Formats: sequence, structure tokens, C-alpha cells
Amino acid sequence: MNDHDDLAARAKQEISGMAKEGMAHPSTKPVLTGAAIGAVAGVLLPVVSLPLGLAVGAGIAFWQRIKR
Repeated sequence: MNDHDDLAARAKQEISGMAKEGMAHPSTKPVLTGAAIGAVAGVLLPVVSLPLGLAVGAGIAFWQRIKR
């Protein structure tokens, strides 16, 4: 199994765990925090919209969780 397959498997496992366990899952709070920070950045920065900031913030936080 190569690195891309492993990363995809970890991402799928994290998303599944977050969906099943909700706030009890250890990745949920950091990803939601990243989404909130991104949303605030989206409001404050004229180039970035709120939905884009939210998505990017959540994506960065999620990436930080699965890349380990």
C-alpha cells in the first residue's frame, strides 16, 4: 500500500469516526475550531468569503489530524 492509499484510508477512517462518535471523537473539536477560525478569516478578509474560509479552515485542521 502506498502513501496515498494510506492517507485516503486514514481520512476515510477519521470521517467515519467523526460521523459516528460526533463530539466524542478526538478530531471533531479541532476540525470545528479550524472551521470557525476560517469563517472568521472569511468575514475579515475581503478576498475570502465566509463559506470558503470555513471550508479551508476545516480542511487544514483535518489535514493536520490525518497526516500524522
